[in-house]
Amino acid sequence: MINFDEEIEKFQPSLEIEQAEDIIKNNDLTDMTDILKELLKEKNDN
Repeated sequence: MINFDEEIEKFQPSLEIEQAEDIIKNNDLTDMTDILKELLKEKNDN
């Protein structure tokens, strides 16, 4: 039978995943909130 606690202790995430996480977290992407803020700002400026 699998000892999950033991397996969790041995777990090490792959470097590719960690690199992808860093890139995603550090990437400043425009999301829907940013678009809505910009639209509202343009509307209020006019």
